[in-house]
Amino acid sequence: MMLLTETVASFVHTRWHSRRGLDRARFEAWQHRALHKWLTHDLRQVAFYKDAAARLHDLPVIDKATLMGRFADFNTHQISAAQVRTALEADSRISDVTVGASTGTSGHRGLFVISERERYRWLGNILAKALPDMIWQKQRVSILLPQGGALYDSARKTGRIDLGFFSLIDGPEQWQSAIETFDPTVIVAPPKILRHMAETGFALAPKRIFAAAETLDPIDRPIIEAYFQQTLEQIYMATEGLLGVTCRLGRLHLAEDAIHFEYEAVGDGLVSPLITSFRRSTQILARYRMNDLLRLSAQPCTCGSPLRAVDEVVGRMDDCFEFDAAGGAVLITPDVLRNAVLGASIDITDFRLCQIARGKVLLRLPLTVTKGNARGAQQAVDRLLRARGVDAHVDLEQLSLPLETTRKLRRVIGMPKA
Repeated sequence: MMLLTETVASFVHTRWHSRRGLDRARFEAWQHRALHKWLTHDLRQVAFYKDAAARLHDLPVIDKATLMGRFADFNTHQISAAQVRTALEADSRISDVTVGASTGTSGHRGLFVISERERYRWLGNILAKALPDMIWQKQRVSILLPQGGALYDSARKTGRIDLGFFSLIDGPEQWQSAIETFDPTVIVAPPKILRHMAETGFALAPKRIFAAAETLDPIDRPIIEAYFQQTLEQIYMATEGLLGVTCRLGRLHLAEDAIHFEYEAVGDGLVSPLITSFRRSTQILARYRMNDLLRLSAQPCTCGSPLRAVDEVVGRMDDCFEFDAAGGAVLITPDVLRNAVLGASIDITDFRLCQIARGKVLLRLPLTVTKGNARGAQQAVDRLLRARGVDAHVDLEQLSLPLETTRKLRRVIGMPKA
């Protein structure tokens, strides 16, 4: 009962601090106080920050390599990465904390530890953002991800959610019948899975659909929305926590009620965030550099929320192409590359664009694209590169692009780092 009370308290807290009409200045003043309290009381409870100053901008910027290399120094239980990996093979528990990991489908697995209180606090937070008007009636929620975990199990204990988890690794042919029988009112899945459901005619009629776990490309949205006759919403979440959820107007809002965001400019109007999770006290994340690329909205959302709106989560830094040119190094972000391909023809609705060497790019298109349109897309990428002062060869392949469920879909893939 105490833990469910934590969920309710978190639900109310989240709704109150992101309420419609709250002035941005008042919100920032509250966030500053909450952040200062966390820096003063929670930060130094872990070894990495035991001698740190309680001023955010005096703290070092850390990244995934730092966190994974000194994992025990970032959590209050001094749990090592090796202990987490061992626990993941059992019941994902170490003492009174839950451990978890990312799928590792796009690189090395990220790890985390979270207390019971934080687990139920997370549940209240996501319910307040994604389903505030639906929790008064019992909902059947389908989660389609490569792996489940205790975070999702906590939802079953509310009495309001009948949760059905379906493993993507098994493949849709293994769970199509089961999910149709479950008849979910809410579906949370990667956009590639939602698109597959639409294109293959799954017999489903959810009231809400959320894209999660992968970049939502603009070419997928109209196909999904047309089939389900619902606005496609988005949950922006990573191993590091819940980072954002769309409002009912379809605008993605960052979870600034629990995370303080700083931004590093990348180019082409994009930023990469540094996050400080000031509502977590078991595993400390302060000025943690995410790998994501965001396009921030210039204007506040008309929904009235004080939380910053994001026009698009474009992809990851690893999706950028890097070249050597006469004027120096050239970085091209994935949205620019994607638009070059899609702008060549409205008949192109899927592709893969990979940088396979410093001076070589490979464009893969489905066999359904005509030779002329495929050649046009190849030329469009070539023109883009030359306009940026890059001398690189663009190869073209046409082949089947089947649904892949064992790794994240990345249509633009940068050259692997050494």
